[in-house]
Amino acid sequence: MKAKFWRNSLGMEPGDNWKREVSAGILAYFASVYIVMVNAAILQDAGMPLRAGMVATLLTAVTGCLLMAFGGKTPIIVVPGMGINAFFTYTLVHSMKLDWREALAVVVVTGVIFAIVAFTSFYRILSDAIPHNLQHAITVGIGLFLTFIGLQKSGIVIAHATTFVAIGHFSDPAVITSVVTLLLALVLFIRGTRGGLLISMIAGTALAYLLGAAHPPQSTGSGHLFSGYGGVFASMDWSGWVSLVFWIAVFLLLLIVVFENIGLIASQTLMAGRPERFKSSLRALSLANIAAGLFGSSPVVAAAESTAGIAAGGRSGFTPLVSGVLFGATFLFIPLLAYVPDSAIAPILIVIGGLMVQSVREMDFADMTELFPAFLIMVMIPFTYSIVDGMAFGFITYPVVKLATGRGQEVPPALYGIAGLFVANFVLHALMG
Repeated sequence: MKAKFWRNSLGMEPGDNWKREVSAGILAYFASVYIVMVNAAILQDAGMPLRAGMVATLLTAVTGCLLMAFGGKTPIIVVPGMGINAFFTYTLVHSMKLDWREALAVVVVTGVIFAIVAFTSFYRILSDAIPHNLQHAITVGIGLFLTFIGLQKSGIVIAHATTFVAIGHFSDPAVITSVVTLLLALVLFIRGTRGGLLISMIAGTALAYLLGAAHPPQSTGSGHLFSGYGGVFASMDWSGWVSLVFWIAVFLLLLIVVFENIGLIASQTLMAGRPERFKSSLRALSLANIAAGLFGSSPVVAAAESTAGIAAGGRSGFTPLVSGVLFGATFLFIPLLAYVPDSAIAPILIVIGGLMVQSVREMDFADMTELFPAFLIMVMIPFTYSIVDGMAFGFITYPVVKLATGRGQEVPPALYGIAGLFVANFVLHALMG
């Protein structure tokens, strides 16, 4: 009876194998555990303490995986999303001038609205409102943005007074470490090595200390595991919720979270042979996004690394249950994670950015009115160092070029409203100086 209860609770069907599910969960964990350090490093750039960022990331991953296990009942691993975390730090905090606590409030509100969208048919309406070219362009643009951030953090690209950017100094041990780590990560990933990104991060850390490119942290956070985390948990700042900037941030974050997850969940449930569980998985993920803001993390996604577990035989919620337990065990290693330097983290950002750029294959380049708005999104996101501003150029241009060519009827009505919001955002920034 107990076995039957667990099988039903986790969505296991006849033919699903416990051993395969365990193996898939372990594999998916090792394929995605690198996110703990990478996400914490990006949250630190927003002003959050590094160790607290690790705790927030792990709590979010554990909760997300458990919600997917018992709610979604699909072999999808839930972790803070790469690209979305860049939006949190470099757009909400750096560009839109929100405090990271205000940005967490944005995450919570976005999660609540996402839940409303997921538990109704609104997700279809929202998805249909944005042309596919623009959706894919956002993913490509964020991928290029992550790559640029990785190149900066690694020192491979540095600031230049005349050309703005230039190649870094290859006599610098940190740059050497980053290049070697990047090459290793690429080789392991292309060869399909299990846990290749994690292995390359560990090797890069060892090389950094060997070459003197890194030094032990002055404080590894000795003491209680959660010491210092109290200032992050449920620390949302609601003081700016009445401002236009706050709601523009909510709207834009919602677009990114919904678009990315609809595509990921659809492909992953289909790959697992359980497309009928799309809705339950989307709903579980929406609840996980509310938890992310409460725990102090950027929003979560259905991890692309879930495909590793699915390929290994994961078919039910037992796979994320195993991964969630392993993420919980990772709390024991938080003091060690503080030793990982930027030179070992940055190459991972570059690889992830490259993977996101693959979305360019799904785009239609034959129609010029589709090409140029998408092109502007792709290039303006990294060049303006702002996901919001990059999206604005494309979303405003799209209805303009369609109207100019007498094809205004091809523009979804909701897109005119979205373009108007972006124009209002530019006007607001101009008035504020």
